[in-house]
Amino acid sequence: MSLEVLDRHSEALFEFLWCPVCGKEVFTHIPFEGVFCKNCNTQVELQESRETRGYEEAVLACFDSTTTWNLHVDEKLRRDLPDGSARVKILGAPGAYEVDWWSPEPGEDWEPVQRGEFDDVEEPNEVSHLA
Repeated sequence: MSLEVLDRHSEALFEFLWCPVCGKEVFTHIPFEGVFCKNCNTQVELQESRETRGYEEAVLACFDSTTTWNLHVDEKLRRDLPDGSARVKILGAPGAYEVDWWSPEPGEDWEPVQRGEFDDVEEPNEVSHLA
């Protein structure tokens, strides 16, 4: 009996993906644990979508904030997920990915942090370097 390992999700997908909690785009893989946002430790799990509508790829990215750190301290730099989780469906191909939908749907109660939304805001523990 042999073990077959399938690489179902390309690096291009992770280059497109961003964290809806903090807006950062860097993820790290911890073997046997999962994939996490390198900035806030929100976990992301990728699943193949059952419905592709003719696109080359259709992926569900499921974010879980159970492991997220500093939600209470850095509330101006992080936005918690409703009930601790959210999903996004991504359609397309490398270089041409697009967001199809978020669940729960963004609205008055919740809005995902956009890619780089807090990039120009200084972290509370950072020290300014003035010349």
